[in-house]
Amino acid sequence: MDYAKTERADALAAGYVAGTLRGPARRRFEALLPGHPALRAAVRDWQDRLMPLTASLPPVAPPPHVWAAVERQLWPTVAAAAPSPWWQRLAPWRALSGLALVAVVGLSVLLATPPPAQAPVVVVLQSTGKDPAVAGSLVASFSGDGRAVVARPITPVAVTTDRALELWWAPLEGKPTSLGLIRADGVTVLSRGRLPGGLRGSGIDHMAVSVEPPGGSPTGQPTGPVVFYGKLQL
Repeated sequence: MDYAKTERADALAAGYVAGTLRGPARRRFEALLPGHPALRAAVRDWQDRLMPLTASLPPVAPPPHVWAAVERQLWPTVAAAAPSPWWQRLAPWRALSGLALVAVVGLSVLLATPPPAQAPVVVVLQSTGKDPAVAGSLVASFSGDGRAVVARPITPVAVTTDRALELWWAPLEGKPTSLGLIRADGVTVLSRGRLPGGLRGSGIDHMAVSVEPPGGSPTGQPTGPVVFYGKLQL
């Protein structure tokens, strides 16, 4: 495979940075990075594009059980030799009262503390090649709750003045629903609430962009060629 080709390197780097390249494919890509300058450059480019989307999010400390699992993986001997938790050394009645106190304190903290901000979800939409006159690539970024969407072209998108781009979402089976018209030359902030139930509650499976008349699809469904497509992976 010729990884020096710009389009191939860009597509692989997009999936790597966005997190959609997983398993053996991701490990193979990481092994290729040291020997392929084109891949490294594409990864840096995508990091520069996508990382600012998360810059405004406050850091969230991982829960203690996550660190405990990491320690068991890295230092299994030390973890096995660690003393038993305090509740395992207490008499049953003291353990029960201690757990009850922990539950009460935990509930009060949960009620008083707002949930941590959720990271945005990024969907990269690649060209389908169905309209040679429309080329480039797009990215759609959902807020953590999935109810706000920002779309922008990653590379220049050519569209004639008598046509417009319309963004759609669709479940695995079923008709697509419009998220609205998007700009071919800049950032589009779409109205909130276009995705009922958020990302998980809506059942969204993929996104697409079609070419439509200037005012959008007159039928409520894509009427022109679907020129961009992206799969959502949560």
